[in-house]
Amino acid sequence: MTAAGAIGLLAIAILAEVTATIALKAAEGMTRIGPIVIVAIGYALSFWLLSLSLQRFPVSLVYSVWAGFGMTGAAIGGWWLFGEALAPTALLGIAVIALGVFILASAMEVSAT
Repeated sequence: MTAAGAIGLLAIAILAEVTATIALKAAEGMTRIGPIVIVAIGYALSFWLLSLSLQRFPVSLVYSVWAGFGMTGAAIGGWWLFGEALAPTALLGIAVIALGVFILASAMEVSAT
């Protein structure tokens, strides 16, 4: 698998995970069948694509990117769709996560050369 292909699969895995997490909130305690189906499919798809991207990149990089962007996407999705608060400290946390992922990715590129 090419690096670009693995990055694409990882991006789709992140979108699937964020969608499933937002649907989990919409499932209202697992009482609404439509969102429950989205949760199951979203998480299954996310983990499958995550496993495929691990064939190309180290677990430390893949998991940190998936978790970091997943948390960011869930926070932004909660704000946008459910009116959840995004305090300045939460925005700072999102920035720190993005910086951490960037630093880790840079370190992986250096160690690969």
